[in-house]
Amino acid sequence: MEIKPGRMVSLGYGKFWRSDAIVGLMPIGEERGPGHRTEVYTATLDHPIVASRSERAILEDMAFLTGDGFHLQEAREILSDLADALADVPDVVKRMLSHETHFDASGWILRLRTVLAPEGEGDVVGEQNDFFE
Repeated sequence: MEIKPGRMVSLGYGKFWRSDAIVGLMPIGEERGPGHRTEVYTATLDHPIVASRSERAILEDMAFLTGDGFHLQEAREILSDLADALADVPDVVKRMLSHETHFDASGWILRLRTVLAPEGEGDVVGEQNDFFE
């Protein structure tokens, strides 16, 4: 992986840092949650910055991405937004979708989360046809 120098990397909640000034990323184990996901160590500060994004997301932003890499990153963000939107659909609407259109929203949420999971954390959920009756 090649770090692209001078790229501004979002640490979340309006915090940005130059990619070539970041020297270390440490996931927060205890008390990890919204706003507290990763400690970012920089060359210019003697203490870490607490970032609200995961170490993997920050590292992906730091690395040199080709045009295809940017498209892939955008697609992952869209899939994540779609999974979040489907998760917010009320259960009664999910049941109506399942009954009226044979669309299993819960199954699709699970499949999207599996695809978006870091490598090695998710297994293939099933075939696409498993989500339609």
